[in-house]
Amino acid sequence: MSDPRSLKDRIVVVTGAGQGIGRAYAHAVAGDGGTAVIAEINEERAAAVAAEAFALDVSSEESCRQFADAVGSRFGRVDGLVNNAAIFSTITMKPFSEITVREWDTLMSVNLRGPWMLTTALLPLLRAGHDASIVNIASDAVWLGRPGYLHYVASKGGVAGMTFALSHELGADGIRINTVSPGPTYTEVDRETVSPEQHTAMLARQSLARDAHPDDMVGPVVFLLS
Repeated sequence: MSDPRSLKDRIVVVTGAGQGIGRAYAHAVAGDGGTAVIAEINEERAAAVAAEAFALDVSSEESCRQFADAVGSRFGRVDGLVNNAAIFSTITMKPFSEITVREWDTLMSVNLRGPWMLTTALLPLLRAGHDASIVNIASDAVWLGRPGYLHYVASKGGVAGMTFALSHELGADGIRINTVSPGPTYTEVDRETVSPEQHTAMLARQSLARDAHPDDMVGPVVFLLS
């Protein structure tokens, strides 16, 4: 009997997989026997991760449709989707009253509207999949209420709420959907969202006083996709 926890022969779309944690998710899918379909706005980074790479701007409805058409033509189904693409590393921390409407709308278009639009575009392929599973990446910033980037915290809170609501709508199709909420996870991507003082304070609050890295995240995601 095959291992039900394995991703062998499963077709899994990972957004924002050209770098950082997304790339780690994609490598974990491939390492467990699945096919990782890289969805990335930066085509050069996408191609460097895997051969099965497609350009995708999750903030664009047309791009989501074109991506779904390309994946459908290539594979005919989707067994897993990791909605990982998000704006985070480029955020400049500031009081909520200094966030501009443009900054708010741009971030929401990627972090919250993007997962909804892509899930909608891929729904026929997910229905055609084998026990399809969606994993939405939220953040522990929601539960901590961390200051300095309210629009990011609000977007990830929206992702968590959307997941709960979608679970009831997708259940009839046998499609599972869950969230994973990573804490501060350090990758090769430079970012301005954590000051040295905040970093020290966060480590002091953790049960394990060490930085988290992408490899810490992949186990739960692979399990939920299986």
